[in-house]
Amino acid sequence: MEIVHGDTPSYQRLRPLKPVRTEGFPVYQNLTDKLVSTARHPNHECAHVLGTCAGYAYSDADTVGMIMARMGLEDNHCVMVAQYVDVMFICSTAFLIQSRDGRVLVICYRGTTATSLINWLTDFDVYPQKIPIAFNDAPKTFDVHGGFYRNVRATRYEIINTVRRALEGQSIKGGDKPASMPHSLEALYVTGHSLGAAMASMMAIMLTTESAYRPIAEKLRAVYTFGQPMIGTPELAQACNADEFLRERVIRYIYGNDTAPQLPPTASGEFAHFGQEYQYRTRGETGEWYHNSRPTKQLGNLVQLVTNPLTFFTRQIEITRNLRFGPDIYDHLPHNYIAALTPDGVQTEFGR
Repeated sequence: MEIVHGDTPSYQRLRPLKPVRTEGFPVYQNLTDKLVSTARHPNHECAHVLGTCAGYAYSDADTVGMIMARMGLEDNHCVMVAQYVDVMFICSTAFLIQSRDGRVLVICYRGTTATSLINWLTDFDVYPQKIPIAFNDAPKTFDVHGGFYRNVRATRYEIINTVRRALEGQSIKGGDKPASMPHSLEALYVTGHSLGAAMASMMAIMLTTESAYRPIAEKLRAVYTFGQPMIGTPELAQACNADEFLRERVIRYIYGNDTAPQLPPTASGEFAHFGQEYQYRTRGETGEWYHNSRPTKQLGNLVQLVTNPLTFFTRQIEITRNLRFGPDIYDHLPHNYIAALTPDGVQTEFGR
């Protein structure tokens, strides 16, 4: 374990809140107060901040901490929790960002790294893992995506222990004598892109259904995911949608024709999404986020996608970059999400 310090009936328009205009950094003034006080989700500013965090989770703790300081969590504490076991297809990385006053904590999972074969094999390790989940304190066994589950499980306990320090009013940086924070944890958010999105969604289920995690779940405000593949069977999705938090506060964003939310394909078995879904659709030179009343479905029985995923995705990038044809893996890249989530009149993480 490594710890480093539409216009169709199926669409309803998402109307973003009026953005906060700022001069210079931070991008959002009083971001901690915003994250604590926001009662309705999705919130456009929260989505922008968390989408940016998810995009930079492909870097290191120093970079993530710096970007989140630019966004508005100045003087934050940022740690990376990671575990890598190649033969087990485990490549699990999460960043935890704590506001300087201790009131806000963000858990951000890293997604699929383009150059990591283990990441790709994790994504396609779809053999189901049967796990008991106690919805309404009534345990029942569900099938989940084996690769995603094992990667969440690999770092879960260290992440939980870190969150508990925040609950106790301590710095997440830990050590023999963790520093005291001005406040204990008030608002927890979980986010991620791609594989990281799937892990965030699975962590949301664990936090909201396991009684031992109830004190943490009470602080969980929302889970924002970007380009998330499906993590379990339709039976699991149905059970999640029967839970108010998982139905309303797990919010999935899909940019354009991103292929990843349509995975795994039907050749891998039946999978389904849960929670709210928003999709970015373009009109000419502009685009907007729309609410999907019906969630994205699986891709068809694509044998090549299962037997030779790297060849398939390489070909998809080559085709869709030039022709903009069919399900578009290029739309999966995190910078597209960040750009589409940035409100008009608000500077980017790079400044004006």
